[in-house]
Amino acid sequence: METKLLTLAFIEIALAILVSVLILFISFKILQKVFFKNISLSEENMAFSIFSAGIILSIGIILAEIIPSITNMVRLSMSSNNNISFGQIIQYSGLYLLIGFVFAILINTSVFLLFSALTKGINEFKEIQQNNVSTAIIISATLLSITLIAKDSIGLLISALVPYPEVTNYLM
Repeated sequence: METKLLTLAFIEIALAILVSVLILFISFKILQKVFFKNISLSEENMAFSIFSAGIILSIGIILAEIIPSITNMVRLSMSSNNNISFGQIIQYSGLYLLIGFVFAILINTSVFLLFSALTKGINEFKEIQQNNVSTAIIISATLLSITLIAKDSIGLLISALVPYPEVTNYLM
């Protein structure tokens, strides 16, 4: 059995679960406090639940593009010819998560602006508070569509920031 590979796998699993739970918890609390102060999941508001699920899925899709770059940092630090410290892993991971969080906010904001521009005279947040399920479904579907379109670009940006070791190009 490859002990180093097994250790790396457990570190990646733990890191993915920890980061995902933390980011999703923070995002949900921000969503609840900023937009829907008087609504909770325990109430019978299906629209809020659908809308929250759309945002959580969107953030999860973006996190799925970021976590591999963080685990690549851990892999690089474990290789024998690389000098990446634990502090640098934390710094890069924080940077990657900050970029992902900023993009999640940009995507969410752009969806709200797009939906507001398409539906003049409708207050989406008020409609969701009043349990308008159709509004929540349309907003969530739009949010997920834009997230799916943008996720590869976000992943490429994050992976471009990973400090891979310099290699010699023998072909030139």
